[in-house]
Amino acid sequence: MALPVDETQRTATPSGAPITAAQLLAMPPAELDALFGSSPAGPIPVGRGAGTVIALPGTEVAKPIAAVLRPIAWQGKVFSPETRDLRNLISPFGVAAVRAEVSKSQSWVDGGECVLLDYSRSSRVAGWIRDEIREVAPGVYLGVVWGVGRLFGGRKRVLRFALTFPPPA
Repeated sequence: MALPVDETQRTATPSGAPITAAQLLAMPPAELDALFGSSPAGPIPVGRGAGTVIALPGTEVAKPIAAVLRPIAWQGKVFSPETRDLRNLISPFGVAAVRAEVSKSQSWVDGGECVLLDYSRSSRVAGWIRDEIREVAPGVYLGVVWGVGRLFGGRKRVLRFALTFPPPA
């Protein structure tokens, strides 16, 4: 169970500025876990969120990895509330592919509410993936990727990511 956290710690840096994807890359895994655990699910996102892969967080290679992967592999996700799903933006061309169903559900991280991105019934390519996201600052979601099945020995947390949505017009 997550420890209570002051609201300002959840949505802002010590300087008072909102948390950004770049700051998430610099946080060590324990801080990311604490932030995820202390954050609300937030609303189900709408529209295009810019993606940032968070691999080896808190290390000097986290930012270069994210910088390489965004233009060539994964640019983010586009959420469609009318169909309650999303498509990932993949390849250097940002092709909208790899569909997931979107809903609110219970997190495997801590049992609290999260926004669930479920690929199990909607994707042959990524049917073994379950993403969970929570809003850690206005328009900024921290995500956890779970691998599910024999390949992972049941279920295993394999990666983190961030989604950044533009402020409402």
